[in-house]
Amino acid sequence: EKSRQIVDEQWGKDLIRGWNKGWWDAPSRVGDKIGQLIGAAAGQTLVGDTVSVNLFKLATSALTLQPTKTKIITDTFNFPSDLYILQGIKQTLGNKHEIVLIGSQDGDITPDLAALEAAIDENTALVTISHVVFKSGYMYDMQRITELAHKKGALVLWDLSHSVGSVPVHLDACNADFAIGCTYKYLNGGPGAPAFLYVNKKLQEKLSSPIWGWWGQKNPFDFDLDYQPAPGAQRFLVGTQPMISLLTMEAALEPLLQAGMDSLREKYILMTDFDSFLTESWLVPFGFSLGSPVDSAMRGSHISIRHPEGYRINRALIEEMNLIPDFRAPDNLRLGFAPIYLSFTDVWEGFDRIRRVMDEKRYEKYPKNKLAVT
Repeated sequence: EKSRQIVDEQWGKDLIRGWNKGWWDAPSRVGDKIGQLIGAAAGQTLVGDTVSVNLFKLATSALTLQPTKTKIITDTFNFPSDLYILQGIKQTLGNKHEIVLIGSQDGDITPDLAALEAAIDENTALVTISHVVFKSGYMYDMQRITELAHKKGALVLWDLSHSVGSVPVHLDACNADFAIGCTYKYLNGGPGAPAFLYVNKKLQEKLSSPIWGWWGQKNPFDFDLDYQPAPGAQRFLVGTQPMISLLTMEAALEPLLQAGMDSLREKYILMTDFDSFLTESWLVPFGFSLGSPVDSAMRGSHISIRHPEGYRINRALIEEMNLIPDFRAPDNLRLGFAPIYLSFTDVWEGFDRIRRVMDEKRYEKYPKNKLAVT
């Protein structure tokens, strides 16, 4: 209903008048609502652009702020696009930085925390990792990692793409420096919905965005020919935002804000413990294994189950069973749990469909050659 009103009334009838009826300040207004979900006080979170663009802006700013330090620490669990952005930044800044990749302590479920701690030193400019990793769902201790980095004088940038709306996050309490994230997973933003960024208030006036756009200009409608940064985090906006998807996503935030992240997390833990039980009882006999931490306190809101035929099983579930997981190479079936609208009956039914695909060998009819999107 709200989406229809946005399209039919605001977009269809207000036209350009919409800019003075809540469109212009939507990035900060909606950003502050997301801030409530990630433990950020007002004035630090903005909605706009993509995760990759926001990572480029914030990571470049962080490195520029510490020009004498040359080490960037991340891990092999990070989403590859984040690594590509870091590699591009390294080249843009003259290849003077070293990107240190931390590996796993158990294959590819849990990062090597001892190696991460040992790698952070006085030459570290930036630590940037995903709070919840995209394959296994492992969740870092944000407080601990941030404190370790700060003791060595490093800045920390968290990717919250698999955290926001799925687990409680406390950026301000952890004294985090930066964060980025998407809105099309647990925030119900849908395809094309803009991403968000967070910049701690203590850093905002010290930073310069590497992309100077008119939405980040101090007085954009003066149309000055020389750029002056807007105050605070606003300087990290670039250009005109996709208003329909942004405003629609704003409406989708309300159920999450009403429910509260602590309540949703409690339900999620019960759901994934149920998931683990069904995996062990129903799926292990078919050759599945759990690809996520066993301890529910150490994972986000998705579970990976692994099977050598994972890709073809994924195809069968999507095409025949109306169950939509996704496949992550080499053998991960990733199941997302959104407790705001999923029930325990849904979990039971979903696993029963996986069991039927295996029992009836439905996956065998699908080729091993992968589609463009897995």
